[in-house]
Amino acid sequence: MDTHDRLMGLDLPHGGHLSHGYQTPTKKISAVSKYFETLPYQLDERTGYIDYDNLEKMATIYRPKIIVAGTSAYSRLIDYKRIRDICDKVNAYMVADMAHISGLVAAKVLPGPFPFADIVTTTSHKSLRGPRGALIFFRKGVRRQNPKTKEDEMYNLEGPINNSVFPGHQGGPHNHTIAALAVALKQTQTTEFHAYQSQVLANAKAFAKRLGEEKGKGGLGYNLVSGGTDNHLVLVDLKPHGIDGSRVERVLELVGVAANKNTVPGDRSALVPGGLRMGTPAMTTRGFHEDDFVRVADVVDRAVTIATRINKTVRASAEERGEKLPGKLKLFVDHLGNGDRDPEIVQLRSEVADWVGTYPLPWDSAE
Repeated sequence: MDTHDRLMGLDLPHGGHLSHGYQTPTKKISAVSKYFETLPYQLDERTGYIDYDNLEKMATIYRPKIIVAGTSAYSRLIDYKRIRDICDKVNAYMVADMAHISGLVAAKVLPGPFPFADIVTTTSHKSLRGPRGALIFFRKGVRRQNPKTKEDEMYNLEGPINNSVFPGHQGGPHNHTIAALAVALKQTQTTEFHAYQSQVLANAKAFAKRLGEEKGKGGLGYNLVSGGTDNHLVLVDLKPHGIDGSRVERVLELVGVAANKNTVPGDRSALVPGGLRMGTPAMTTRGFHEDDFVRVADVVDRAVTIATRINKTVRASAEERGEKLPGKLKLFVDHLGNGDRDPEIVQLRSEVADWVGTYPLPWDSAE
């Protein structure tokens, strides 16, 4: 792409990634949005699924050079064929970013973008379980037939992509990373890896079911964006509970649970968003199964209750002192400290440590 060429990617508050051209009304956040002209497509907020009809309408008007089919916090399958058809309609390149799901695609437990995309990119350290790095796949040969001349138009991706990687954006190769990536890719061909990814998927569905089902039906009654999951992650909208992802993330961190605050549709701030994103690959590697993730959901629920209680206390105290911004996140974080002064945090931290400590680390179980 040349500078100022047009690109469309999924909007960040709707599950897209910063690198897909995110910008606010007043600031270009991503370098992609500085170099190129970007227009986001979004979810249908009634369903939580990508609004492909609106994407097609916008693309027909905007005429982007690239449409990115990829997400950062989207728990449903992407309709790659539909995006391919839209790209063909407007003569755009389809770039599929499968960074978060590449391990599941490699194990064939999720459908991949390769039959449809012109370019596929992925990081290698997420569900692929490799070193921090990346892979770029691109097509060669005939791209399409010119509708006027009927002549074949060839792909010209290899040279520009190779030159962009080196010398355009990086220097010498990291040979140790390349070696580690080779090992990771070799592992994807094993039956153990396929079984692992199947368990990742089963665990995510059990996790989502416990979190999202109604309380009277065995669930915890949380609002899941899109209502569930088809992949390895769950995105919870905490706004109906009167709390945000940043505060719950901090409480979970203090009890030994890694989660990620995340924007959800309707959010205005990425620093204090209304959502919480959680995935199953790491603890599946430790040996967790469906019943364990039901228990993880219960831990998350207790953390939400703790965060809500503490937030009310902090806000009331700040209002009494006449603070101009009684709901400021820093007041909550400062009050928490390391959590040692809150008995519920101390108790939950101890329970999590005792429980998870019974599961071996990967290098222990491999011996």
